[in-house]
Parts: sequence; C-alpha cells; structure tokens
Amino acid sequence: MPLRGVRSLKRVCVLTPKGDIGPPSGVAEQLFDIEEGEIMDYVIEMNNITKRFGDFKAVDDVTLKVERGEIHALLGENGAGKSTLMSVLFGLYTPEAGEIIIDKKKVKINNPNDANDLGIGMVHQHFKLVHNFTVLESIVLGKEDTINGFLKMDEARKKVEKLSDRYKLKIDPDAYISDITVGMQQRVEILKMLYRDNDILIFDEPTAVLTQQEIEELMKIMRELTEEGKSIIFITHKLNEIKEAADRCTVLRKGKYIGTVDVKTTSKEQMSEMMVGRKVSFIIEKSDVKNLSPVLEVKNMTITNKFTKKSVVKNVSFDVKKGEILCIAGIDGNGQSELVQGITGLMAINSGHIFLNGKDITKKSIRHKCIEGIAHIPEDRQRYGLVLDYSLKENAVLQTYYQTRFQKNGVIKFEAVRNYAKKLISQYDIRSSQGEDSIVRGMSGGNQQKLIVAREIDRNPEIVIAVQPTRGLDVGAIEYIHNQLLSQREDGKAVLLVSFDLDEVMNVSDRILVMFEGEIVGDLNPKNTTVQELGLYMSGSKRSDSYESKSKA
Repeated sequence: MPLRGVRSLKRVCVLTPKGDIGPPSGVAEQLFDIEEGEIMDYVIEMNNITKRFGDFKAVDDVTLKVERGEIHALLGENGAGKSTLMSVLFGLYTPEAGEIIIDKKKVKINNPNDANDLGIGMVHQHFKLVHNFTVLESIVLGKEDTINGFLKMDEARKKVEKLSDRYKLKIDPDAYISDITVGMQQRVEILKMLYRDNDILIFDEPTAVLTQQEIEELMKIMRELTEEGKSIIFITHKLNEIKEAADRCTVLRKGKYIGTVDVKTTSKEQMSEMMVGRKVSFIIEKSDVKNLSPVLEVKNMTITNKFTKKSVVKNVSFDVKKGEILCIAGIDGNGQSELVQGITGLMAINSGHIFLNGKDITKKSIRHKCIEGIAHIPEDRQRYGLVLDYSLKENAVLQTYYQTRFQKNGVIKFEAVRNYAKKLISQYDIRSSQGEDSIVRGMSGGNQQKLIVAREIDRNPEIVIAVQPTRGLDVGAIEYIHNQLLSQREDGKAVLLVSFDLDEVMNVSDRILVMFEGEIVGDLNPKNTTVQELGLYMSGSKRSDSYESKSKA
C-alpha cells in the first residue's frame, strides 16, 4: 500500500508487492519528498477493498488514499478495476471486504445518495442521463426544488447558467438529452456534479469525447476546483493528461494494486509499463500513401436537423481512397456525427449521393451497406454499437447472424456463434468476467469498444468508418487498435476516421479534412501542418483557399 503520511521523515520509499505484478525497474523505489513532521491529510482512505462478481475478482485487496486538495490519477488497463473501485466509493457496488474512511471517519456507503451526503460526486464514463429529459431537468434530478408539489426551476436555472458560464461549459438548458452530442452530454454530467456542491469529485474518463481545446479548459477547471479545497480522483488512459494535471497516480492491473507514484518524477513510459506490464510504443510507423482509386465518394451531401430545420451538413463532398486513412477533424457538434450517420444510413440525407466502389448506395439499407463492405465503429458504442442486455457472443454476430455459418433454416448454430466469439476474445484481448457468456452491460467501456472493433474489422470490409475508436481505451489497447487500422490501410482498404484527439489525428491520418459549422473548410497534409494551425481551421478562423472561394460563392 502507498506509504504517505509518515511522521518525521523527509523521504518515503514506495515498495510494491513481490512477484510479477510490481512496477518496472526504476519505479519500485519511487521517492516522495515530505516536509519533516508533516502528517498527510487524507480526505479518502479506501483500505483493502475487494469486489467480486461471482468468482471473478474485479478489485482484489486494493488500497487507495487521496489527499485533500490533490488531483489523484487512477490508471490501469481496460477491465483493471478502476471504474469498479470508484463505483464502490460512489455506492453503486458493495464490497465484500475492506473499509472506507472519509475525513477520518469510517463510513458505509450503501447507495449514491449516501455518497452525495458525504460530499462525493461522480462523472460517469457511461452517462447516467434520462434521454427524454431536458439538460436542466437532468442536472437537477434528485435535487429539485418544489412548491406544493410543483417544480420550481427558476433558481435552478440561474445556478446552472452561472456554473456553465464560470467553468465555460456551454450548454442549452432546454435541449433534450436525446438531441445533443456525446460531448455535450459529458458537459451535462460535469455540471450535474458541480450543481450538488460536492467536495470529492470523481471524473471517470471525462476527456474521452472532448476536443483538445475543451480538454485544456477542463484541466484548468480541475485545478481551480482543487484550489478551492476540493479533491479529485481522475480516471484516464491519457498519460499526457496525467502529466499535465495530476499530483500523484495510482496504478491498477487486473484488479490488483501495482503502485502509487509522484507524477512529476515518473515518466510516461514508466507509467505505461506499470499499467500493461510491458513496454508500449508511442511511435506510429507507416508507408507512404499510394495513388489508388477511391473506395468511398460523397458528393454534395446536405443533411437538415429535423427539429431546428437548419442544415447541419452543408453540400459536403470528398472521397476516401484505397490504402488511405482520411481523418475528419473538428470541434464536437460541427456536423461530423451527422455526416457519418448519413453515410452509414442511421440518418436520412436531404440531398447528395454516396458511392462505394463506384456503386450508388445512397438509398440502400444499412444491411446492404454492411454487405457491400462498410464497417462502422460508432461514436456512441452503447446506443448504436451494442445491445447491452445481450451476451458478448450475441453482440459478436449482430451483423452476420443470418449468414449460413451461423444459421441453418432460420435456426442459430449456437456452437458456431460461441466458437466465433471465443476467437474474437482471444485475438482482440477482450476481457470480461464470464467470457463469451458475459452480458455486455456489465463489461468495462474499453472492452465494449474492443468488441465492436473486433466485430467490424473481422468482417473484412472495404472501408472502416471509425468514430472516436480509441475513446476510453488504455495505451496498450490504443496501440492495438491503431495497428488494426494501419493493417487495414496496408491491405489496401480505406479508413475514414473521425476523432477529437489531436494526437491521434496528427499521428494516424494520411490526410485531414476539417469541418466547421457543417462545411469542410480545410484539406490538410499532417506532415505539413501543426496542431496550432489545425486549431485555427477547427475554430473557423482559417479556411483553405479552395473552400474560401466556395463559401463566398
């Protein structure tokens, strides 16, 4: 367990358990400087927590101690137990062993109401929002003011708007959750927590759907909150964010505690090796793009929002060639989601045409587009990518169950489905408590994502349309998925990538199209541009000459 809070010592050496789960060389003896006579002020102590699901130990004798006023990062692979540990702290799960101490008092947290009463708030990785509620209703849910049984929302609206302005979390209080983007839903989750004036804040993958500018703003917000005396537990897989924002970092692997390190004196490479148990390459190597024919062609596509009647995709044209990774970049909410939904058939387009290998598929069904060779890794994996109450094996064949290898005369070949799911689990390292029989709702977000990636790529498509494919994944899984996309490229397939992660945009793509307010405003070569220049295009401050003339026309 971490040894902070030792009296009359100037330096403390963190030692980890013996065996093969310890940190790499150079980290096991990580030193912390402590002022002589100082007693560390822990606001949270989770001691020897164990949480089981059947025979599976999701959290195995883990101790976590968080100091008052610090940002404490929680790092680990997908399925390492991070979200489960925080769900114990927030009252969603009851541990089989261990104790929780808040402000020096031992407490029992039976449900989220208990957690809120103790000043604990949580921004969940998978949002806890009611889709037919407005943004304002979702934020105040459970903390409503009433007069004679009627909702009183005036003061709540003023407080929400004040918080929104203060922390630069722009939202529309009257918009329905079902109509806003995933990034906007994330802001609602953050505001929901701030609205309750919590002092202990748990951020579970809060930056997964934010743009780089929004991430930088969130980092500022988090630092401001700790300066106000709040304590933050920050779950993330992004080592750059940990280095930028966190004071200390606790690492979990396969449900076990690996070590706690001082972020300033520990490299990203050391932390990544602690997390996955091996060295991880951050360098993406790829061959030059060959001048090949287009796989996907989009011509003059226009899509109008059915509620506002405004065009969200405006006369967009582009193509994606064989052996190319084309990235659509832009700030969330500028038409990227609607563009992809129009291509894949999830949303009707008002005008324009879509061609796949020269065939017009504009009005074809979603199944036809899948058969013809479109694979889709959706932005919202739970809403569009999975049936949450189906098993892993059932979700693995959602696109292919009707094929003769999985059915005969309309009867599913269950053993064939099981064996196929086992193959994907092994090949893509999909982790869950009950293997192919696991209910997908109970799987970690990262493993849900790996299941979708496995299912889509294994169909050997002509083009992979990947929207935020590495959202919520650890560095090992990100490395693997990037390699899968690069493998598609090397095999002469096409990849259309939509990402808000500028590092991913710059490193993975061969060509970048920038969308702003529903239009393409730039066509950039990542070798000849910078993150700063890309940011100018994304904010609408700059346009490529060809697109400038189009906008004036």
